[in-house]
Amino acid sequence: MDFKNTFLLTFCALMIAFTVQAQDLEFPALDASPMDQAHYPRESAYLNYMGDAAKDLQPKIKVLYCRPQKKEREIFGGLVPYGKEWRLGANEATEVTFYQNVEIGGSFVPAGTYTIFATVHPSSWDISISKERFIAGTSNRKKDMDVAHTTIAAEGVSEGLEAFTIGFQKINDGKVHMVFHWDHTRAALPINLNPAYLDADLNASPMDLVQYPANSRYRNYAKDEADYEARAPKIRIVFSRPQKKDRDVFGGLLKYGELWRVGANETTIITFFEDVMIGGKEIKAGKYGLTAKVNEGSWDFIVHTNINSWGHYNHDESTNVVTVNAKTAKTPSTVEAMSILLEEKDANNVNIIVAWDDTMAKLPVQLK
Repeated sequence: MDFKNTFLLTFCALMIAFTVQAQDLEFPALDASPMDQAHYPRESAYLNYMGDAAKDLQPKIKVLYCRPQKKEREIFGGLVPYGKEWRLGANEATEVTFYQNVEIGGSFVPAGTYTIFATVHPSSWDISISKERFIAGTSNRKKDMDVAHTTIAAEGVSEGLEAFTIGFQKINDGKVHMVFHWDHTRAALPINLNPAYLDADLNASPMDLVQYPANSRYRNYAKDEADYEARAPKIRIVFSRPQKKDRDVFGGLLKYGELWRVGANETTIITFFEDVMIGGKEIKAGKYGLTAKVNEGSWDFIVHTNINSWGHYNHDESTNVVTVNAKTAKTPSTVEAMSILLEEKDANNVNIIVAWDDTMAKLPVQLK
């Protein structure tokens, strides 16, 4: 058999196989409860058509849901029984994406995609927001994955909608209602777009403060006016206290030759309530940041004005006010949580002592 005949036979066989496979394919018809989506703001669905106006418009919420139809049925209290959880649509559980943090029913909900459910009652709906996804309806859902619950009012309205509908109503720049409407019933879920952020977890490096004189922290306990004046604060330091946790700190966690924020997290802040002298330089009363360059055997303490910062990262050296080299010494015992003391040498001189692990250094401050 020549090549031409072989090619024709092979081609015919492939065409027959393809025809058989194509005949076996069955494409689904339109679902009785077609899927739809709602956006807030509505214009965020077509940002690519908005030109320059799109620069100032960001999507905030998107809902992906299926839309069952009434079809002459009794909906609430019938098709959707009272007291039973409903998927807020049909087929798959309705998904809502928050493009920013929101607050729902007093609960903080981080940006992300969630499923949403409602337990329907005659005059109210109990709404639940869940982290569980990719589920069909409400059966066997993991309620321990819920992140927010709230109860909203349901009301009868004159306008009847054949298909279940979700939309949005802007209340103001910080608040929007997600509106659910089917048949002659409507309910609205308030969503706060500017939630309070509360970090409930304790920080691994908790904040602390020291003051000089020490009793200035308790000025309201003064016995008389003279005692009140004697308790006037002169120095205050607010800092975070990282912990050793079996780590090799100096030369290990804190590399020699590198800057350190003299604490953790936000920049350590020193407030001088009167003019002082540090390293032979006059420092005016006010707030300053404290940073140190850690060397083996000594630290370079840096007093600077870059106080609105998170530690020493990208530190601007032009904000440095004075730099003082201080020899390091061994601590009497291991200091687990980094500590700062204000040591009075005499009425006019105070040492800022910074200690952590087995190392400490002193920054002398002369009062006026």
